[in-house]
Amino acid sequence: MHLGRVIGTVVSTSKDPSLTGSKLLIVARLTPQLDPTGFTEIAVDTVGAGWGETVIVAKGSGARMAGTLGKSVSDAAIVGIVDTVETH
Repeated sequence: MHLGRVIGTVVSTSKDPSLTGSKLLIVARLTPQLDPTGFTEIAVDTVGAGWGETVIVAKGSGARMAGTLGKSVSDAAIVGIVDTVETH
């Protein structure tokens, strides 16, 4: 898992049936200090995240266990909205 910031949305009317009804968001990967790394990805939103929010992104087979994505083609899912981050 890693931290990310929602920077946009993706609308796709033609997609794999396993993604039907899923909200797709563009997420910029963040460092633990919440600085952008320059890497972006598309993730399925399972928690109702919105633009500008800091989120937790699960990757790989773990991402498919979130929400109702059981047999989805997704390999990235937003599984949490972050309130605060503390690093030492």
